Formats: sequence, structure tokens, C-alpha cells
Amino acid sequence: MNVLILGSDGQVGRELVRAAWNSAVLVTGLARPTVDLTRTATIEAALSRHSPDVVINAAAYTSVDRAERDRETAFAVNSDGPGYLAGACKRQGVPLIHLSTDYVFDGKATTPYRENDPTGPINAYGLSKASGEAAVRASQPQHIILRTSWVYASHGHNFLRTMLHLARERDEVAVVADQYGAPTAARDIAAALVTIAERVAHSNSVSDEAWGTYHFTAQGQTTWHGMAEHIFQHYERVSGRRPTLKAIATTEYPLPARRPAYTCLDCKRIHRVFGIAASLWSVSLDFVLNELLPPPEREPAGK
Repeated sequence: MNVLILGSDGQVGRELVRAAWNSAVLVTGLARPTVDLTRTATIEAALSRHSPDVVINAAAYTSVDRAERDRETAFAVNSDGPGYLAGACKRQGVPLIHLSTDYVFDGKATTPYRENDPTGPINAYGLSKASGEAAVRASQPQHIILRTSWVYASHGHNFLRTMLHLARERDEVAVVADQYGAPTAARDIAAALVTIAERVAHSNSVSDEAWGTYHFTAQGQTTWHGMAEHIFQHYERVSGRRPTLKAIATTEYPLPARRPAYTCLDCKRIHRVFGIAASLWSVSLDFVLNELLPPPEREPAGK
């Protein structure tokens, strides 16, 4: 089996490349400029050269605030590119797995969003990702769209690494406490994608009902403030230092892009169809924290 991963330099892409694939699987990871979703020729060249059995698109324009002033690029990467990629996959008979986001929803719900709930993005990034979903659906029936949320890893630019940096540099940190979601480790997303890819690579054995949109996040929910509290607790155990954490409202921390207040996702379908279940958000966060900040070694007893 031959798997082609686009966006292999991103958080999820890097975890996909190093994930625990079956030994019979050949994994190829490509990133810009080798494959640039804004340059269709690079997409065609990659598919022709590698002849994959399944393509995973983990490439995206992910800067939520920058997208407000650079909508053209955000839509080129998150909408036009995936649409063309899906069409190219269709022409070559290759299933496509495409990553999307909780930000396609407006955040007005009070219970977890299901896959068939109406979308209603409130910022340019969310609009571009919702448009990309529609383009994939229109261009390649044999697709899996996987929405996830609040992605972090031990590498890349993310909330976890930002909080650890601030913990070292500041005595007080203010964090928004009125936005709710599920922090999800990139390594867990990659593990879910491995399971899906190994199932759908041989598309003739996949029922029509299995294609479509799925949600995958860590179990449970918290706020950005709650996630920061967990990070600072771990940091204190390792370093002995802990800054004061102040809870603030979204209105006290204005940003160019509006954020949805609630983006918890219902993940029952992915468990029912693929048998995939995630860990609690705090358990996965501890795993990644231990990668970044290993606990100090204890001295042998008697010393």
C-alpha cells in the first residue's frame, strides 16, 4: 500500500510520517514547494510520480488572524487547492482524506456539533475551510473529511508551546476562559488517520456509507484557560516555577479574527464506522508535555 501525505512539515503531517504504519505500507511525505496547493502542476506531478493508493491532505493555511487580511491566499490554499486535488484524485481513482476544522461552526451551540449540523463560520479561516470541504465533496465522492480541533504537538506553532514559553518569561499570564473546545494532540489525529487510510486505500472494499465527513477530537472539553492551567501545573512539577494565571473574557483579548465560543464535536460516527476512540484531552496533553518536559529522574533509594 502506498500512502501520499501532503503537508508533511505541519503538526499533523509530521506525526503522520512518524506514525506506526503497517510494515507493508510505503509512506511518502511531501511539503512545499514540492507540492504547493496553489500550483496545480505540482499536485499532478506528485500523483503521477508516486501513484498512491490513498492521499492524505494535511496541508493548510492555518493562521486564523492573518487570514482576515489575506483571504485570497487562505482560500487558494484551503479551498481552491483541495478542490483541484480532489478532482485529480478522482481522475486517478485515488481516495482522498482531507483534514478540516471545528471553526466551520459558529460556536452558538450548547451541545457537541454533529457532522450533519449546519456550518456557519464566523471568520475568514473558517469560511475558507468550509469552502474547501464543499470543493472536496463536489470533486471526489470517495473522500473522508476529518474535522478536528485545538491541535497541538511537541513541535510547530501552537498554544501548548506558547504557554510554555510564557511560563518561562512572565510572572502573570492572562488566558481566555469563555471559549470551549477539546484540545487534540496531533499524534492522536495521526493515529486515527492511519486507521482510516489503511481501511479506505482499497476503495472497492469500502461501502458508500463509509465515505463522508467525520469528527475526531480528544474526549472531554475545557477552555483555553483550563488547558493553560493544566500546562502550568505540569511546568511547576518539573521546574518549581509557576506564573499566576488570570482568567479573562474574549472581549478583553481582541484579535483580528472572531473565535467561536463553543466548538465541541460529537465523535460517535468515527467510533461506529472505524472503531476509533480518543483519549481524554488531559491524558494526551500529559503525554506531549512529557515529551517536551521530561520529569526529573529520582535518586535511587538510600541516597
